Amino acid sequence: MQKKYFGTDGIRNRVGSGMIRPDQILKLGWATGKVLKARGESKVMIGKDTRISGYMFESALEAGFISAGVDVMLLGPMPTPAIAYLTQTFHADAGIVISASHNPHHDNGIKFFSSKGRKISDEVELEIEALFEGDLEVAPSELLGKAKRIEDAAGRYIEFCKSTYDAKQKLDGLNIVLDCANGATYHIAPSVFEELGANVSTIGDKPDGININQACGATSLKALQLKVLELGADLGIAFDGDGDRVMMVDHKGEVVDGDEILYILAVGSKTPVAGVVGTVMSNLGLELALKNQGIQLQRAAVGDRYVMEKLTKADWSLGAEASGHVLCLDKTTTGDGIVAALQVMRVLVDSGRNLHEMKRGMTKFPNVLKNIKIENQVKDLQDNITIQAEIEKVEAKLGEDGRVLIRPSGTEPLIRVMVEGKDLYLVEACANQLAEAVESEFS
Repeated sequence: MQKKYFGTDGIRNRVGSGMIRPDQILKLGWATGKVLKARGESKVMIGKDTRISGYMFESALEAGFISAGVDVMLLGPMPTPAIAYLTQTFHADAGIVISASHNPHHDNGIKFFSSKGRKISDEVELEIEALFEGDLEVAPSELLGKAKRIEDAAGRYIEFCKSTYDAKQKLDGLNIVLDCANGATYHIAPSVFEELGANVSTIGDKPDGININQACGATSLKALQLKVLELGADLGIAFDGDGDRVMMVDHKGEVVDGDEILYILAVGSKTPVAGVVGTVMSNLGLELALKNQGIQLQRAAVGDRYVMEKLTKADWSLGAEASGHVLCLDKTTTGDGIVAALQVMRVLVDSGRNLHEMKRGMTKFPNVLKNIKIENQVKDLQDNITIQAEIEKVEAKLGEDGRVLIRPSGTEPLIRVMVEGKDLYLVEACANQLAEAVESEFS
């Protein structure tokens, strides 16, 4: 069955639009609660990032779950991966995150975790949607749920993050700049790195409900780059608004993205790594660098849940998207920016090398990405003879040292054209050639 409300990562929209309204969220909480009750489950945790609408949706979800007879534990502002972790440690039946991740403050969304700290299944999402379509029925008064706040949530999660760092020595003497994106890691990340011995300077740590992800964090690295250079720091670490992404900056101010982080973790692993999972957008340079180390790269569709699926099937632990979603399944159950950054720090400390040296083991290929607007959304291009013929021509020009990816956007009327290769000028020419073909065919 086709899902009506859930996307690849929960439900997300502009505040006041679609499902992201307090009345809809209240009913979503009730429907989710009814699904849990039918399974004999009755306790959930709710956390949020720092955007102003979180207060409104926290109250709405709380009311919805209580009306279904489900008890609620409120965590307040906490990173998304913290909620996945705490759901397990408190033996809750589900964890709910109120966040639009890296989006601006005017968006918000809802993500769901199972009792095991993993994203809920498509089947459960369909059950919730089916109940949501019906009428809301409030449980009898004596069967209503109860709510309480968990006061020590931040401290518990800080200790967990620190426990995943297992280098030979602490971070003593390292000067690190953290960018918390004015988001959910603002009161967590500085304590983690300071308590492990680092000298920490922090930016993006003064959330006001509006400034989340605003010219800061993992999606906007300029401020971090400038601060690292200004302070002469050893490196910088940026998280996104809900803390499930991480990007880094070396001492020269150069960006280290999710592809490079995955490479560093794979080659710096304490135990041999047979393979890792990236996405169709992962740079060709990553694939070749890993191949030289005898490590296989499997590519998943874009989205951390698809990376997770391939990791689980292969029984591997390391995966990432170039955008900074990094999965370390030997340490935690979901993408966790702080935990992933600590694993990179472990590799640096144990190897005695700096971040700039470690990332140089991988050479990124020039990459050109073009978004072509089309009149109507397209689901698949495999059967389009014209586009497939043009792709074959470009692939022949690029040879084995290049790669082409053309895919429709899943959310808007766009076709994305990506070309990679060793020669930037050839890559640009090929990207233009494909973009013109798409425009001619669909515009």
